[in-house]
Amino acid sequence: MATHSHPLHSISLTLRTPRLLRSKPTTLLTITCKSNQPLNRKLRAAVIGGGPAGSSAAEALASGGVETFLFERCPEAAKPCGGAIPLCMIDEFSIPVGLIDRKVTQMKIISPSNLTVDFGKTLKPHEFISMLRREVLDSFLRRRAESSGATLLKALVTNLEVPTSSNAPYTIHYTMNNSKQTLAVDIIVGADGANSRVAKSINAGDYACAIAFQERIQLPDEKMEYYQNLAEMYVGNDVSPDFYAWVFPKCDHVAVGTGTVCSKQNIKMFQRGIRARVKPKIEGGRVIKVEAHPIPEHPRPIRVRDRVALVGDAAGYVTKCSGEGIYFAAKSGRMCGEAIVRASEGGERMIGEDDLKREYLREWDKKYITTFRFLDLLQRVFYGSNAGREALVELCGDEYVQRMTFESYLYKKLADGNRWEDAKMLVNTIGSLIRCKLVGREMEVFDQRVLAQLFGPFLALAYAQLNLAFIIILLTDAMAQVAFIIWYDCSHS
Repeated sequence: MATHSHPLHSISLTLRTPRLLRSKPTTLLTITCKSNQPLNRKLRAAVIGGGPAGSSAAEALASGGVETFLFERCPEAAKPCGGAIPLCMIDEFSIPVGLIDRKVTQMKIISPSNLTVDFGKTLKPHEFISMLRREVLDSFLRRRAESSGATLLKALVTNLEVPTSSNAPYTIHYTMNNSKQTLAVDIIVGADGANSRVAKSINAGDYACAIAFQERIQLPDEKMEYYQNLAEMYVGNDVSPDFYAWVFPKCDHVAVGTGTVCSKQNIKMFQRGIRARVKPKIEGGRVIKVEAHPIPEHPRPIRVRDRVALVGDAAGYVTKCSGEGIYFAAKSGRMCGEAIVRASEGGERMIGEDDLKREYLREWDKKYITTFRFLDLLQRVFYGSNAGREALVELCGDEYVQRMTFESYLYKKLADGNRWEDAKMLVNTIGSLIRCKLVGREMEVFDQRVLAQLFGPFLALAYAQLNLAFIIILLTDAMAQVAFIIWYDCSHS
């Protein structure tokens, strides 16, 4: 046992070096420290979860001089995921082109009434949406974190002991090679998904979760040719009451899936719905894998507490409307890792909650919170009924809408719009919702017939009028929130 002391240090910190893949006696390192004071050793961090968020955090931490341990329960596992990443992520995170299964340049969005819109007419020759498999991407990012100096532990974290004093260590209990072990660390980054054990241990608060269900289907060559560079999105009550269903191409198969937050118990029924919608295109295909996983619906109430920070799905960084999470996971992990490195001056000083909030959380919110609010607004306006979905698909046919959407998605920054075109788009949105209410009414005839049989025609008529009133309320709410977002951005710029 070695003891290091400093006149300014006031609290004892005991660190346990983990037993890794080779058997060695466990050693103890006793250190005293105080927040914001220099250390006589490197800051020690544990990253729980080895997906894009955790791997990116571990890489940033290790590269910046922090002693880093990356926990991943099953590195060989494939997380269920659509697998789409924006163009900017390839350069920003140095993703090798060889990892990309498909470069999608064509997208179709199909309404409840099967109105189909080609949603890729404004893509430039060099632009595409990358489709890849999560097991391939995650493995690459973990290896890169290791090459930067992080120690990868193939282990299951079973418990996290939170210290009672401000500078005492966090103790991680985990199982590796059928052996129970512990590790004491200064900082923890929780990147362990929507059902985060780290978040529970710090009482980070609950949030609503959607459920995504996906089948990987291997198609005959002639069917796979159709999806060579094409992705499809389907909307409608038959495939999801509050989200969308998808067919995304992979290397030698397609991913067919759907998601919902309000009716999770019916997810298999909605999966049958998307299979029915695409039956002619996937006929003869063979299911090679079935997957399901939770998707957070909004950021957690608490994302930083003491010396613990949440990133990726654990923090709730999945956008509404599109369900995008890979880029935001990797970005949040990297931002958090870099924030810890900055605050600790390259791992030389102890940091605290204020440092994490200042260097990580405020910077994240400043950069992305408006995007999350806006997409939440869009989902509530357009995904709540078949009428709204018909309007959404109709609007997607407008080339200005497509250009603004792809520029914002591909490069993760607000596209430079035209105020006149923006005004026209708002008018067109209202017009589409009004027109498509007629289409939506046809899709809801079954609901009204059932109500009429059970409670009489008066209630069925009232139901139809309430639907129209609901859309008017949503539009009013939408305009009010847009005004708030504009005011917030101006007053905080």
